Amino acid sequence: MKIAVTHLDGNVFGHFGHSEEFKIYEVDGGEVKSAEVVAAPANGHGALAGFLASLGADVLICGGIGMGARVALAEAGITVYGGVDGNADEAVNAFLSGTLAFDPDAACSHHGHGEEGHSCGSHSCSDHHCGH
Repeated sequence: MKIAVTHLDGNVFGHFGHSEEFKIYEVDGGEVKSAEVVAAPANGHGALAGFLASLGADVLICGGIGMGARVALAEAGITVYGGVDGNADEAVNAFLSGTLAFDPDAACSHHGHGEEGHSCGSHSCSDHHCGH
């Protein structure tokens, strides 16, 4: 299994679509066998989903992520665990032990939605303020 984590300075980066690098973990038998930081060739959810698929990623751990990115990743066969913050290595270890704290509705942090009633997946940004 390969786990990709949005990455910046050892931590989970807060916005998938603007990720400049990922830490890719090779996992076998529930243990991390290797990990490397790779630069993203471009940003934007479509390009990044294709990039992660080309690396063979099975899982993505990230901070904020939009619905378009979730769809692109799902189509690539990558399972998303959004709304995660903190140390990337610790997040992967928590995932492997089944204790990762994530938000299945983390859909719109860190990007602007000024218009009233904008839809971000399963909630209205005007209702939840999307962490802006």
